[in-house]
Amino acid sequence: MRVIMFDIDTLRADHMGCYGYGRDTTPVMDSVAEEGVCFDRYYCPNAPCLPSRASLISGQYGIHNGIVGHGGTAADMRLQGESRGFTDLMSENGLFMQFRRAGFHTVSFSTFAERHSAWWFNAGFHECFNVGNRGGESAEMVTPHVLDWLERNGDEDNWMLHVHYWDPHTPYRTPADYESHFQGTPLPDDWITDDIFREHLLHIGPHCANEINMWNDDTFPQWPKHPGRLEDREAAKHLIDLYDDGVRYTDDNIGMVLDYLKSHGLYDENLAIIITADHGEDLGEFGVYGEHGMADEPVCRIPMIIRWPGVEGGKRVTGFHDNVDLLPTVQELLGTQTFGNYRYDGVSFAAALREGKDCSRPCEVLTQCAHVCQRSVRFDNYIYIRTVHGGYHLLPDEMLFDLEADPHEQHNLAEERPELCARGARMILDWNDEMMKTSAYDADPMWTVMREGGPEHCRGHLEAYLDRLAGTPREYGIPLLKEKYSYWSRGEQ
Repeated sequence: MRVIMFDIDTLRADHMGCYGYGRDTTPVMDSVAEEGVCFDRYYCPNAPCLPSRASLISGQYGIHNGIVGHGGTAADMRLQGESRGFTDLMSENGLFMQFRRAGFHTVSFSTFAERHSAWWFNAGFHECFNVGNRGGESAEMVTPHVLDWLERNGDEDNWMLHVHYWDPHTPYRTPADYESHFQGTPLPDDWITDDIFREHLLHIGPHCANEINMWNDDTFPQWPKHPGRLEDREAAKHLIDLYDDGVRYTDDNIGMVLDYLKSHGLYDENLAIIITADHGEDLGEFGVYGEHGMADEPVCRIPMIIRWPGVEGGKRVTGFHDNVDLLPTVQELLGTQTFGNYRYDGVSFAAALREGKDCSRPCEVLTQCAHVCQRSVRFDNYIYIRTVHGGYHLLPDEMLFDLEADPHEQHNLAEERPELCARGARMILDWNDEMMKTSAYDADPMWTVMREGGPEHCRGHLEAYLDRLAGTPREYGIPLLKEKYSYWSRGEQ
């Protein structure tokens, strides 16, 4: 058996053909979905990059493993403490260690560990290829190393490759000579009207139309395609086209790898393929462009496509699952055992793959503490979002959206449907109680982030941002920001 896992940064599920997108962004991945099993409601429970992969690798939610943010105490995996042996239990029980314990030669092509000082990510790999640039690289820097390794070793049995592509992540960076597939073609869902975009131009907060570069409109010569600001609706469409080009460019490179396997007789019934992502992207939702800074549907809904030996393809799984479920699933499929007294939060969906059994949970609780501090719950057709710290966006404390009727989260139903808000709040409370009952620690790391001054990506930026707003049509937000965030800004360094 051979396994290849494509781990794609910032791949929003609803911008893939197999998830109903009306653009030809992912023809290669769509073909794998037809051969395998596609999960429709699959989520990253801890967004964005670092917390998501911490959950993926550990099989635990951030409230247990400690990583919910991008800086401060809550950006480090919690120490095991007194019970730690010669090695720690997370490293011995992580996702990639399952393949190694099952006898696979494990190889990673990724710069993630260096980018986030997350060296635990490499646990279980025999080989790690770091091409440099700390996530700033494009796929043409990664794919040749994958093909070279396959040329030298592909005929061997029992290998597992982890291939990490960053191209849909900001800054949008397809090579200068890469011809756009989408410029000049209409968007499948052209929901940003002139009136909506005029509202977006007045939006307060980072990564809005006036500040694509988070806090300012700077551009960079090494990424000439990525804009600094959006002047009009056409510029907003252009940014979405750039994102879709990044997705398509990633798909092209996945196609190169799979074409190699096919041409060398390695694409057979014994090849397993896993396609997933760390998180998605807001592309206009909440007035935010090109960022993954909310605990909302576009950011937290991710793809999961699995082609596995002996599993009938062409199926879809409709229930709620998330990325902590992959580890116990792989463990069950490979027949590996848990090492020591280690607890997974995930639930194996191996039976869903093999037998079509419903292994889903009734709801998904989602957390974001890198750009904002939010905890949300996804249930039925709804998402309920509680905002503790809005990251200098002027967000209400409670939001409720009917995603079937309002997929871009434009109409907050919190005042109209208080009974659904109460239901969502109770789900979060019950989940939090259960997580803390089963935690070895007495602190929810979301509150650690708050006590240390708020989310990493906004901490220390308030005063300069207020200066930027002064004298502009958005200066209406200055007193509102001061009122809403003055307490937490005291902890800024």
